Amino acid sequence: MALPVALQIYSVRDEIAKDFARTLKKVKDMGYDGIELAGFGGRSVSEAKKIIDYSGLKVVSAHVPYEDLTKNTEKILSDYKTLGCNYIAIPWLDEAMAPGGKDFVSTISTIHEIGKAAKAADITLLYHNHDFEFRKINDAYGLDVLYDSIPAEFLQTQIDTCWVKVAKLDPASYVRKYKGRAPIVHLKDFVMDENATGNLYELIGNDSSEAPTSKQGFEFRPLGQGMQDIPSILEACTYAGAKWVVVEQDESATCPPLEAVKISREYLSTLGF
Repeated sequence: MALPVALQIYSVRDEIAKDFARTLKKVKDMGYDGIELAGFGGRSVSEAKKIIDYSGLKVVSAHVPYEDLTKNTEKILSDYKTLGCNYIAIPWLDEAMAPGGKDFVSTISTIHEIGKAAKAADITLLYHNHDFEFRKINDAYGLDVLYDSIPAEFLQTQIDTCWVKVAKLDPASYVRKYKGRAPIVHLKDFVMDENATGNLYELIGNDSSEAPTSKQGFEFRPLGQGMQDIPSILEACTYAGAKWVVVEQDESATCPPLEAVKISREYLSTLGF
């Protein structure tokens, strides 16, 4: 069964900043069914709602920084509920809070509490991974420790299949592992050689002095143009009971962002999605 397809609008953030309404119309015309938000493009919730409603796109989910969720839990949940958003994902954890960090245990407790508040607001909390969550804690991956520590009713997965593969695991197998707990899966393609170096997270706020500020041997690509076995991932999404798949391309090295996300949508159409 084909799943509906959404776009993480961070993929076209520069276009969103210039013209929110026109960019969403282009996304809709490409064949996307929904969007995953990463902020409101500098607009108020009411302004964003008017633009999104007019576009005909469904607000599927939103990435909201952990720090914002801890400080303004109720307001954030209320704002996104106004937009018809059913899922909120924590997109990133700083080093101290990430698996193996000194604050990881207390962070798990805080996420648990946020998940309880989200459930009370009829919103499902998700956690969006990178590859650093696959550090081992004893004999378990840190990401699995997080999910094992919080009941599924308060935290579900948003598996980013790119970073699973960067961590040298099979993305399809990992999606299948969380059958019944994987409502939204991120589709992201890339190329990477064995000697890739640099800070792969520089675009999303990791300015660690331990990593170079440029990447070599790593590039994000439109779906179907990289290393990922997208058909097997889509089969796994269906098996796992996913409700949506979300296209995300952190940066576009081979063509303009709008063209890249159009190529990705067209590729999914050739697979029946």
